[in-house]
Amino acid sequence: MRSALVLNATYEPLSVVPARRAACLVLADKADIIEDDGTLLHAATMSLPNPLVIRLRYVVKVPYHRRTALSRRAVFARDNSTCQYCGGYADSIDHIMPRSRGGAHVWDNVAAACRPCNLSKRDRTPDEAGMRLARPARTPRELAWVTVSVQRVPDVWLPYLARAG
Repeated sequence: MRSALVLNATYEPLSVVPARRAACLVLADKADIIEDDGTLLHAATMSLPNPLVIRLRYVVKVPYHRRTALSRRAVFARDNSTCQYCGGYADSIDHIMPRSRGGAHVWDNVAAACRPCNLSKRDRTPDEAGMRLARPARTPRELAWVTVSVQRVPDVWLPYLARAG
């Protein structure tokens, strides 16, 4: 199903919702369509452009900076599904400092890894296992939640995301 980017009245990205929810916001006069995909949503008495980007008509106060939740999908998106030890295709995640040895489950301690590297490292640090991280683990950018929300970010969204970054 298609997704739509929801912008605040100030053009700040707020969330990603299904296109059906975006159409409901437009029909309820709570939002305006900024970008559409050229197709129409048909009902018995009306037609509406299929929204890709909508802007709320009122300002929503965001009380906090949104952070990307730590999940397997988010780690693979951050590391581009590449093993951080050998550069191969990653199919699992690895705690750099093992949790059994006091390592925390935080962004800076989690990396994408392939199964052979993960099995050879086991319950050791990379130094003890004779391995080296290709690049240090890091916390994702502030707007990384958008890329985790959808498989591929549509080109139409990029100007609105760049404006916020």
